[in-house]
This record gives sequence, C-alpha cells and structure tokens, in this order.
Amino acid sequence: MNRLRVLFVCTGNTCRSPMAAALFRSVVGARLSEGVDVDVDSAGLAAIPGAPAAPPAIEVMKERGIDISGHRSAPVGDDAPQYDLILAMTEEHKAAMLLRYPEAAAKVFTLKEYAGAKGSYDIADPFGLDDEAYRRTADEIDEAVRKAAARLATEWNERKRGT
Repeated sequence: MNRLRVLFVCTGNTCRSPMAAALFRSVVGARLSEGVDVDVDSAGLAAIPGAPAAPPAIEVMKERGIDISGHRSAPVGDDAPQYDLILAMTEEHKAAMLLRYPEAAAKVFTLKEYAGAKGSYDIADPFGLDDEAYRRTADEIDEAVRKAAARLATEWNERKRGT
C-alpha cells in the first residue's frame, strides 16, 4: 500500500488551510486511487498552536456537510519537507515555504497554481469578514481542490505506469 501526504498551508491555520484540507479530504476520501492512501494535513506559517477554526469557517463547512469543529491550528513544522505535496494558499505563503525549506521546492505550489488556474494564484483571506466572504473563499477553494485532486490522481497513475 502506498501512502501520499499532502499539506495545505496558510497564515494562521484557522480559515483557508483547514477548509482546503477538509474539502480535499471530501474529494479524495481516504484514497486517491486503488492502493494509494492519502494523509491530508494543514498548518500555518504564523499559527498559534491549538486555536480552533474560525466560527464562520466551521459554519460554512457545516453547510457543505463537513465538520471542522474539532480542528486545532498547528504551525508549519520541520517535517514539512517530508510531505509529497505542499499547497499554499497564496504566492506569499509559497515564497515563505521555499525560503524555509528550499529542499522541498519541487513539491511546493500554490493551490490554484497546482490546479492549473489562470490569473492570480492567491486564495482570498476571509479572516475577520462575514459569512458570505467565507462562502466565496470556500467556493474558490472547492473548485481548486477538485482540479488539484484530479491532477494528483493523473500524475500518480502516470508515475505508477512509468510514463
């Protein structure tokens, strides 16, 4: 059995990255494809350890049938380079990860970059805004994680076939 580890990164790990991790899990479930288990985590570059997800993030995910009420924030750790794929919420987050972990450069992307988006690669930060801002951000993340999961599955299958 193969295991694939994916890390989502934002600033405080209370809004965007926990929503992205939860939405990604809902798309891939526990497996990316036959024989591939997927571990999905999130962390923040300036996270205060143990902080709960922002209440609007919890509510917006609940509207989508996803429970993140048990989420507790975690700072990006020294184990980050061990992840197979690191998806940042903004280009600034990506740059910070590359500064900290240059050895992980081949596997650090913004979520929207990895998803093949055109234009800005930044996911808007809803922190401190109303529920509607969180909904818009969740919609933006949802679209990107679906495309990212599809790309990851394709790349994984190609790697298995040796192409």
